[in-house]
Amino acid sequence: MKDLKKRILAENKADLDEIENQLSENLKPYLDLVSEVANHILFAGGKRLRPLLLVLAAKICGYNDKYAKSVASAMEYLHAATLLHDDIIDDAVLRRGKTVAHSVYGNAVTVLVGDFLLARALAICADSGKIKVIHIISDLTENMSTGEVHQLMRKGDVTLTEAEYMEVIRRKTAVLFQAACTVSAVIAEASPEKEQALSDYGYNLGLAFQIVDDLFDYTMDSAALGKEVGADLKEGKLTLPIIQALKQADSADRDQMVNIIQNEDFSDDDFKTLVALLQKNDGIDYTVKTAAAYIDKAKEALSIFETSKFKDSMLDIADYALARRL
Repeated sequence: MKDLKKRILAENKADLDEIENQLSENLKPYLDLVSEVANHILFAGGKRLRPLLLVLAAKICGYNDKYAKSVASAMEYLHAATLLHDDIIDDAVLRRGKTVAHSVYGNAVTVLVGDFLLARALAICADSGKIKVIHIISDLTENMSTGEVHQLMRKGDVTLTEAEYMEVIRRKTAVLFQAACTVSAVIAEASPEKEQALSDYGYNLGLAFQIVDDLFDYTMDSAALGKEVGADLKEGKLTLPIIQALKQADSADRDQMVNIIQNEDFSDDDFKTLVALLQKNDGIDYTVKTAAAYIDKAKEALSIFETSKFKDSMLDIADYALARRL
């Protein structure tokens, strides 16, 4: 997995460097406090997958204009805005191994900077002059907000179904990956077939990415995770490992899991017990298999494109999204 990540970073270093430059340049004309808070989340070790995907998707369609890097920065601003708001809603402590922004700057400032990043992203995308791009981003922000509300409404609900969970992560995560890839096709004026292929790639990759992220809460330590272990559970977020295990468990195991889930003050030993029950009742293995199936769909969607280093990088990113669980 480390070799795969190194290859992705090495082969796309020039584009990643330019994306970093655009992220910084697009904030410079604004208030120092805005830039400071934005930088707290933007330059705290994010993977830059969404902006990189936009650039690669544009190149796979034959578009290599510098404007793609600017639009790519908009995707990262959108992502950062959701993280700033999420951390307040979830009363989070850590993000990417750092103290969350609202603990440093306060809730009011953090919310306003999140709003600013959203507005800045919309302004950058509007510069494309393409109505379809604006529609894609408008639909994206509506979907992401709806996903957050849906997740909040079902907080701690042990009756949450897999279909309902998939709808939440579709709106929260998959649509941003999908939009990044689709916008590229639009600005590159690609054929409808290629636009659909990139949309399908981004959508399925986004689903797999979030499923694996949700798995981390039960398979990684705090240092590797960049936040508290068990944070999702403490925040009342029931994800696929839990949903599947509850579905497969006998009444005794199910009752034990529900008791831990509904106890906001569960101990470390309780959490270890829960993880063991997830493993016993197919929660972990099923989640991995589900993510892998979406990765296969994402890679298959790229079959319409000829072999190129850009396509190879997009296939590598799909493999990395799954392999990083190891």
